Parts: sequence; structure tokens; C-alpha cells
Amino acid sequence: MTQQKGKLYLVPAPLDFGCDVQAPLQDALPLGTLQTAAGITHWICENAKSARAYLKRIDEVTPLAAALQAQNIQELPREVHKKGDHAGQFDARPLLAAALEGHDIGLLSEAGMPAVADPGSSVARAAHDLGLTVVPLTGPVSLLLALAASGLNGQNFAFVGYLPQDASERQTRIRELEALALKSGQTQLFIETPYRNAALLQALVQTLQHNTRLAVARGLTLASAHVRSETVKSWRAKPEATTDERLPAVFAIGR
Repeated sequence: MTQQKGKLYLVPAPLDFGCDVQAPLQDALPLGTLQTAAGITHWICENAKSARAYLKRIDEVTPLAAALQAQNIQELPREVHKKGDHAGQFDARPLLAAALEGHDIGLLSEAGMPAVADPGSSVARAAHDLGLTVVPLTGPVSLLLALAASGLNGQNFAFVGYLPQDASERQTRIRELEALALKSGQTQLFIETPYRNAALLQALVQTLQHNTRLAVARGLTLASAHVRSETVKSWRAKPEATTDERLPAVFAIGR
């Protein structure tokens, strides 16, 4: 008799990772997603410690199928975690061995949807190669939430990841993205490590043309969430007040 294969579930996480205040889990994710996650006992994640912390929060809403200490948790290799896995060079098939034995596996990111602006695409790709069913569960995706709230073009947009840290290279990249956005109408979305958000915002306000629209969405899904979308001229006239640098943010520019 042929062994029935398990499925790979892409399990979204709340967007409050690293924040001092956490939103109630049931406010950020549907009950159906939490119930499905609670039934999974095998996991692939970026960090086992934060994965266990998330599972503990799930258990408070709907009981886990296995005790926390009995959960089988595998971490993605450090180089995948730090540098991403979107180029197709990492073979994630060994991580999915339990699915070939009939166990469902959950894929977790630190925040939001795995494989979107986070590692995990190699795992989904490997699952398809192994003939496994891949099931994305419903939950928050910061990029789309920010785009929807920005008032910028939601019919044509691109996520370009992180901008260079070097000031000169970052300025050049900002001008390249602005030229593309203004010429094509394509909204350009990007992110930064929270403690560098202030420096990136300053570079954007100083570099962009005054009529370019700049949107910044901070702390999405949290009670402290704030979205500002104005022309750069308005940003210069009314600089942003000091905010919590630990809040994750999404930046967008366009017409």
C-alpha cells in the first residue's frame, strides 16, 4: 500500500515580531488558520525559539495536537535565513522527509507570510518537486496591507527588498526606483531593518523629487499602526516625529 504523503502548510505569523506590545492573536489571524496550525506537529522555521513562542500563543487560543516540547522543529540553515533562498541554489528536500512519511509540515516565518519577503521559497519549491500539496493559509501580508493603505498604484507594483546600506549606493538606488515609478506608474515597495528605518526615511525625503508620493506604513495590525502617504514636499514641510524604531515598516514610492 502506497504511503499517503503529508501536506506543506504555509503558516503566516503575526506582524508583531520584536515589538514590545503584541496584538491578540485572534485579531491578526483567522481562527481557521490557528486551528490548522494547532494540528501540525512538524515545522520548518527560521528560528526554533521564536517558533515555539508562536506555538505557545496558538495553544492559548486553540490547543496544540502535541505538547510544545514534543513538536518536531527544524531550522532553515543560517545562510538561507540571513541571505534568502530565492535564487534556487538551496535544496530543501531533506527538510521535508517527514511529509513523505505522511506527516503534515508547517512552514513558518518570523512575521507575516513565509516565502514572501522572507525565506521559505526553497521549501515550497522542494515540496512541489516531491509531489506534495502546498497549502497557503490566510494571514497578514505586510506588503499588501501597506500597498492597499498607501493610495498608490495597486494594479502595477514591485517589491524590491532592501536598499543598499551605503549612503551613496542607497541614493543611487532610490533615484533608479523613483525614475521607474514615475515613468511606468509602477509602485515600488521596499523594507528595512527597523533600527535603520529613520536613516532610510531621511534619505528618501532628501533624495526624492518633491512631487513624488512617499508612503510609510508602520506597525501594521498593531494598535499603534500608522500609515502616512503624502508628497515628498509635504514630508519636508512636516517631518515625521520620532517613533519607536523597533516597529517594522514598509516603504512605498510612486506617482
